[in-house]
Amino acid sequence: MRQSLGARLMLGIYGLAWRAALPGLRRNKRLRQGWRQRTLAAGPLPKADVWIQAASGGEAYLAWELLSALSHRDDVEPFSALCTTFTSQGLGILERAATALAGRVALTSAYVPFDLPGHMTRALSSIDPRAVVLLETELWPGLLSACQRRGVPAMVINARMTEKSLAGYMRLPGFWRSFSPTRVLAVSEADAARFTTLFPETKVERMSNIKFDRLNFTPGAGKEPEAALAGLLPEGAPFIVLGSVRRREETQALRIVGKLLERLPGAVIGLFPRHMERVHAWRTMLTDAGVPFSMRGEGQPATPGSVVLWDVFGEQAAAFALCRACFVGGSLADLGGQNFLEPLAHGVTPVIGPSWSNFTWVGEEIFEAGIVRREQDGQGVLDALCALASDAPDREAVRERARAYAATRRGGSDAAAAVLAAGGLGASPVAERPVCG
Repeated sequence: MRQSLGARLMLGIYGLAWRAALPGLRRNKRLRQGWRQRTLAAGPLPKADVWIQAASGGEAYLAWELLSALSHRDDVEPFSALCTTFTSQGLGILERAATALAGRVALTSAYVPFDLPGHMTRALSSIDPRAVVLLETELWPGLLSACQRRGVPAMVINARMTEKSLAGYMRLPGFWRSFSPTRVLAVSEADAARFTTLFPETKVERMSNIKFDRLNFTPGAGKEPEAALAGLLPEGAPFIVLGSVRRREETQALRIVGKLLERLPGAVIGLFPRHMERVHAWRTMLTDAGVPFSMRGEGQPATPGSVVLWDVFGEQAAAFALCRACFVGGSLADLGGQNFLEPLAHGVTPVIGPSWSNFTWVGEEIFEAGIVRREQDGQGVLDALCALASDAPDREAVRERARAYAATRRGGSDAAAAVLAAGGLGASPVAERPVCG
């Protein structure tokens, strides 16, 4: 669709807003990382056959899966890829992916440029890709506009859109439709319908969520340091994990901790704040509530009837492997939920609260089958944890049910790779292509 005068004016205003925001953004600790790449001051981005934008860590893993699937196709020649991200976490994952895919994909990674229309035009010109892939919900006006002007197909893959997001986009439908993506592969019928509403002229199709391809329910697949944690736990004491607890649900979580210790007085509770900066606040809350606790970083064995407050990063998966029951946070407040699938890989039935909008791609059937327990409030979570801790299901049976559930939903990576291959990614390498005018 040709960009209207109104859309071009709006895009100009959008660019001015970005420029006005840059001084403030530079003071942001997270955004200061890679500032020269984000502003293109570090120089042009490298040429690549495909440019994939992966917002953060989760999307970086999706990019890894997609590139792996592409590299195994017979109709795709060796190719180069640039993956960009907003976060240092995403960059770290992409750097690991580059090592794992070496010899099959020439992968480079960088912080994504800020979406100033002029910046994106320069970036697209230097990268000169055959296709741009936006993962999940990455709709950026500057980038989409640059793709349209340069004639580069822009595909939204593993696409998701909430009703709330659609309502926001529909405040300016003409603006967004002026630079519609070329193709959308959505992870559910509902998501596909929302993208069709916003972009009626775009080809919108369904695909299985790539996240199912990443699930691994093989015992010990993550090689977590379980032995180190096992030495902290009293023999025979029920170990219950409250994982990824978010700030807005801390009051409810504190009540659950207190009631668990009342109802299961010999239990040990592993408490994992979602963000490490909340550890100090939790120390204060537990002290004020009179709850006995120790700090994981001190390395002291826990005593029955107490809490271990985790101030060490990267051990939650190992804790899942050792616990009898677990709650996964972001779900008691309206936060959309955190990853409640991870405990299943360790044979543990996860308990969540009512909020799970970030994971609706999993499907309601996972609750109907009893693979995950969803409760409507803190009391329900408490009751479920007590029941599971007292009579924990067989771990291998839990894993097998989860494995069977996921098996019927895999294949998203291959489906998306087929679309990219059909779009011309299997043609001659980027070095042999003429630069588009």
